[in-house]
Amino acid sequence: MTEEYKVLSQEEYETLKNAISWITILVAGADDNIDPQETEWAEKLANIRAFSLDEELKSYYTDVGVDFQERLHKMIADMPDDKDERAEILTKELSKLNPILAKLETSVGALLYESFTSFAKHVAKASGGFLRFFSISAEEKKVIQLNMIDPIEYHPDV
Repeated sequence: MTEEYKVLSQEEYETLKNAISWITILVAGADDNIDPQETEWAEKLANIRAFSLDEELKSYYTDVGVDFQERLHKMIADMPDDKDERAEILTKELSKLNPILAKLETSVGALLYESFTSFAKHVAKASGGFLRFFSISAEEKKVIQLNMIDPIEYHPDV
């Protein structure tokens, strides 16, 4: 855990790390079919982000990537098959991020929030559609905005 995240307890940081798996399951399962293409892309994307994002996020995604595949597949196995019941559980879990993100520096919280919504959109685009065009289903469009997470805005120039 790097300096940006030291204001969090270990439990809060684990919750933050779970977010990427929860987002993956929520989006991939929105159409009632957790497609292996979506989970495989989520795994790759988490690893890519450990190298390609702002410094404040690289360490987070590096930590997420350590056991992401195992964590994700265990969570999927532990989730109910019913998509509405699963979505309700995931919404509740993701809403736990609000007080955690509020503890972080505003700039870091904003970067994480933006990263989460971007991640959700990328997972949704991972399957379906013709040549990936129109690949976000109506069900996925409803969840990729992650309305259960309070937006964090940061305007350093204001």
